[in-house]
Amino acid sequence: MTADTSTRYREFRMPDVGEGLTEAEILKWYVQPGDSVTDGQVVCEVETAKAAVELPIPYDGVVHELRFGEGTTVDVGASIITVDVAPGTADEAPAAPPAPPAVTEEPAEPTGRQPVLVGYGVAEASTKRRPRRGAPVPEQAPAAAAIQAEMNGRTGAAPPAPEVPRVGPAAPVSTSRPLAKPPVRKLAKDLGVDLATITPSGPDGIITRGDVHAATAPAATAAPAPVVPAATAAAPVAVTADGRETRIPVKGVRKATAAAMVGSAFTAPHVTEFITVDVSRTMKLVEELKSDKDMAGLRVNPLLLIAKALLVAIKRNPEINATWDEANQEIVLKHYVNLGIAAATPRGLIVPNIKDAHDKTLPQLAEALGELVSTAREGRTTPAAMQSGTVTITNVGVFGVDTGTPILNPGESAILAVGAIKLQPWVHKGKVKPRQVTTLALSFDHRLVDGALGSKVLADIAAVLEQPKRLITWS
Repeated sequence: MTADTSTRYREFRMPDVGEGLTEAEILKWYVQPGDSVTDGQVVCEVETAKAAVELPIPYDGVVHELRFGEGTTVDVGASIITVDVAPGTADEAPAAPPAPPAVTEEPAEPTGRQPVLVGYGVAEASTKRRPRRGAPVPEQAPAAAAIQAEMNGRTGAAPPAPEVPRVGPAAPVSTSRPLAKPPVRKLAKDLGVDLATITPSGPDGIITRGDVHAATAPAATAAPAPVVPAATAAAPVAVTADGRETRIPVKGVRKATAAAMVGSAFTAPHVTEFITVDVSRTMKLVEELKSDKDMAGLRVNPLLLIAKALLVAIKRNPEINATWDEANQEIVLKHYVNLGIAAATPRGLIVPNIKDAHDKTLPQLAEALGELVSTAREGRTTPAAMQSGTVTITNVGVFGVDTGTPILNPGESAILAVGAIKLQPWVHKGKVKPRQVTTLALSFDHRLVDGALGSKVLADIAAVLEQPKRLITWS
């Protein structure tokens, strides 16, 4: 008996990346045609405008076809891989699925969206019609339908229109395995939780992230965001025939950063103020903290104390920690500080932030800074880590630069640039002496921050760095 190809071959489509993004570039395939795959296994790595993310396959079976090569940019919803979910079910089964039909206008997609990438939110549903290549999407198995039902419930989207039943045997679905989406399975694996021991709370017996977190400890704590590895594939480049020029495609993180910086520069009226300060006492404190037992094993450097000085200045001048709501014509004051740290990576500039930095002790801040920097260098920064920042620090001094005029991170009110710390002649106690000196530059949104407020914040930062004991008296 010949197997029903409509249920035998499953199409895995590029998931909805959320955050208004509509495409992703395939960086690397981890499987090839003929390889066996299991539900939850990572099959490829893609790069969006936010970060690199690994995609798990939601089927068991054998890879039949990879629809796109590495380095290809693919629209959300496009089929990227075909999986034979019932290999060897019949001797008469064709070696390949029917040839794909010619490009046709695809009917409007249902309101319910595809599973989102790890770390992303869900974008608004789109009814945009887009040409598609490939075989029709097979009907969902019961487990997949249950997962889709949960997703529709979360997003408030209407369920997809019921499909017309097809004639032919459906691929058997095992009911003994706990039902959970691939990201939830990965979370459980990372936390060492056996899904079989969890009582599901989701619709139709689906295990949710909350169920996994609840199983880890009596007191619910937020699990660390899944990390993504650094990309190994570089953007393709083209050298001109005469060898005098090289053209590099602008895509991914660099493309998004460029658009964000242009939007920021031409939306928020920037003002930058500068101050040169003697940080000799701060540098001495850095050396003392390196030998402090409470700071053992932590990254202790000038950036740590500069970050703490900025947090103290914000506490004394809370009006600077705000954002401009253009749609509602409101100034939104933030009663928390998500401290961004600009980081240069091979993919471009990214600005991950330390959540609730204002509540952290110095050792906790040092630990968070160390994790943020190492994660960014390894290319494992998640999209969630780059969202909801309030103010940012950019340390141009690491490149030997004295200072600069930084551009605001979109949606933020201020950014502090820290220049190189150098020995310079300085008047100290009435005498010219060699002292450790640096120049700070504070850019701020003049819609939110007037010159007086910006000057107070910059002066407070300088005062703390000149006399670090103010960290105690002003905190």
